[in-house]
Amino acid sequence: VCEADEQKDEGDLDGDEPKKGHGGCGHLQPLIRKEGLKLFLQYKKPKDEDEDIKTVHQDKRLFTPSEVYTTLMKISDSDLHLLGLSDEYARPEWMILTVLPVPPPPVRPSIAVDGGTMRSEDDLTYKLGEIIKASTNVRKSEQEGSPAHIVTEYEQLLQ
Repeated sequence: VCEADEQKDEGDLDGDEPKKGHGGCGHLQPLIRKEGLKLFLQYKKPKDEDEDIKTVHQDKRLFTPSEVYTTLMKISDSDLHLLGLSDEYARPEWMILTVLPVPPPPVRPSIAVDGGTMRSEDDLTYKLGEIIKASTNVRKSEQEGSPAHIVTEYEQLLQ
C-alpha cells in the first residue's frame, strides 16, 4: 500500500519541526512479475480485510501491453520532471512501439547465395513478411469474432 500522510488536527501543529511526509496516495501497489514475455500484477490482500483467512491471498492477473501503454501515458509532466525525464524528449510511452518502422527494400542488405554472384533478399525481408502475415491474422480473427484464446495465440506469434 502506498502509505499516505497522516492527517493532523489544526491544533496539533508543531512550528519547530519541518513537515516530513511519505507523499503516498493510499492506493494498493501491485508487485509486477515477469513470466516469459508476459507481465503479471499481483495484489496482496491485507490480513485485516478477511479475518477468517489466516494467510495472505494474492490476486494475480495479466498486465496487457495496452494497459501498460495507457498507464505510461497518464504520467503527468510534473511527475516526469521528478523522475528526471524530459516531457519534450523522453516520454515513457514512447518506449513502446505502436507502429513498426519498415526500411525500404533498397536500404535492406542483400545476401549472396552460395558464394556466387547471385544476390537474394535478406532475412529481414522474410521476417517483415512474417510479421505482416501474423498482424493480418490477428486483425482478421478480431473482425470475425473468433474466441479470445485464438486471438491471444495470434498475438503471441507477433511477440
